[in-house]
Amino acid sequence: MTTLIDRRSPSRSPSNGPSRRSILGMMGATGALMISGLAVINPREAWGLEVTTLKPETMRTLIVMARDVYPHDKLADRFYAVAMKPYETGAATDPALKALVEEGVITLDTLAKARHGVAYADLGWEDQRVAILREIEESAFFQKVQGGLVVGLYNQEEVWPVFGYEGSSADKGGYIDRGFSDISWL
Repeated sequence: MTTLIDRRSPSRSPSNGPSRRSILGMMGATGALMISGLAVINPREAWGLEVTTLKPETMRTLIVMARDVYPHDKLADRFYAVAMKPYETGAATDPALKALVEEGVITLDTLAKARHGVAYADLGWEDQRVAILREIEESAFFQKVQGGLVVGLYNQEEVWPVFGYEGSSADKGGYIDRGFSDISWL
């Protein structure tokens, strides 16, 4: 069984005041990602992602979902978009994948609208989105997206420095002579 890791303070919620993460989440979920024609655009970070197979709304929801599953405040939305792009390209040749993703996003939106009156990607509070994800975390859709994120997000060389990973050391002689005892937090 795979579960979401809850890194949030239990004392912060919409009822007792916003946390820094929730304010950033509101900006990221509602203000940064826009749909324009067949693209998802983030004007604040100056990037766009063309969508030709999935609906642009589906891709926008996948990007927001990706950030909710593996939240890293230091990572820009574009890294989550890159991690979700394989679902767009895969859906072009795999009708089952396309159906799984489109139906999964419909489920997220249906749950969000029933509880809060807006689509999943438009929910301003991360806590609300995570509660919805907890409801579907046993589904094939959630498992597929979460499993793909592990590779899609963390295999991007541009994010490695954010986490302190220097990359492969085999071509540089290994870790024993290079970085083995560089841990500064111990």
